[in-house]
Amino acid sequence: MPVDVSVVVGTRPEAIKCAPVVLALRERGLSVRLVASGQHAELLDDALAAFGLVADVNLHAMVATPDLSALTARLLERLGGELRVNPPRMVLVQGDATTCLSAAMAAFYMHLPCGHVEAGLRSGNLAAPWPEEMNRLLADRLCTRHYAPTPGARDALLREGYSPDSIIVTGQTGVDAALWMADRLGDAPPEVLCGVKGRVVFVTAHRRENLGGGIEAILRGVVAALDGHPDCAAVLASHPNPDVRREVERVRHPRLLVCDPLEYADSIWMLKHAAVIVSDSGGIQEEAPSFGTPVLVARDVTERPEGLQAGFLRLVGSDERRVASALDEVLADSGLRERLKGTPNPYGDGHAAERIAADVAGLLKS
Repeated sequence: MPVDVSVVVGTRPEAIKCAPVVLALRERGLSVRLVASGQHAELLDDALAAFGLVADVNLHAMVATPDLSALTARLLERLGGELRVNPPRMVLVQGDATTCLSAAMAAFYMHLPCGHVEAGLRSGNLAAPWPEEMNRLLADRLCTRHYAPTPGARDALLREGYSPDSIIVTGQTGVDAALWMADRLGDAPPEVLCGVKGRVVFVTAHRRENLGGGIEAILRGVVAALDGHPDCAAVLASHPNPDVRREVERVRHPRLLVCDPLEYADSIWMLKHAAVIVSDSGGIQEEAPSFGTPVLVARDVTERPEGLQAGFLRLVGSDERRVASALDEVLADSGLRERLKGTPNPYGDGHAAERIAADVAGLLKS
């Protein structure tokens, strides 16, 4: 069967943010080949399964001891082979991971039109996030269609000289996914919360720039704030990266619960019900505002400034004292959640995938 669109995913966030797009494209009758690069293994499969999806092919590009240069070369070779054997009419990539850049390069070498979902995000600092800022800059340059999640992302592309005709402001597909899953959740909390009482602080930390002591400092800030709020407990969903785990193991507290990465449905439950989130994730910054949940961003810069302006996000970096002070302040503000619930999510309304699918269908028809 001829392939209309190859959607390439490699990481769990890519799978989550592309799932609504795949579903929307298929609803329009387009043939979609879902290509998994293998950059993440079980995490990606579980994320797709949450939406009833299975990859059509897995290229198994990851190895036990990943090296970015070797990974990029391997991805480029295998994705190039996939596009040669199963040439689509269009390729879609998402975000800023190594899979995104490699797939955009492979499509460019094959003279295939390529659309970038989540185009135009910019921190202005090549070192943060690293190497993602470089990846998305290059991916945007290689792509022919730019699906910007916000007007701010569109403006960033325009400042860099991109044609207005190539840019569509769609909203963030991760918001689509979060709302889709939230509608299907029950009231029962995840099993990981069994025995946990009171308010919950949800914590995630995994970024490369926070390795080497930053993750440990973030957690020490969290537990310092817990000491002043005996009604609160913290749940840390720890990334499987061994370097991350080593830092996590150095911090202990009777009300800090450390668990493996949560299934997607459980993570959305946490975003919806947590009192506050402390995270260096990009996607959480976009998803949590849909539920009025404040996020302390454990990074020095963010490529998602809209949440700062709307009051959902606060930059706290990886400094123990800054994290502790900001978390203490948020936990003491009993009316913050209610105020935020009355503010629209600046990252989307839940219909981004429909807009992308409509544009892709129009391009292929023409």
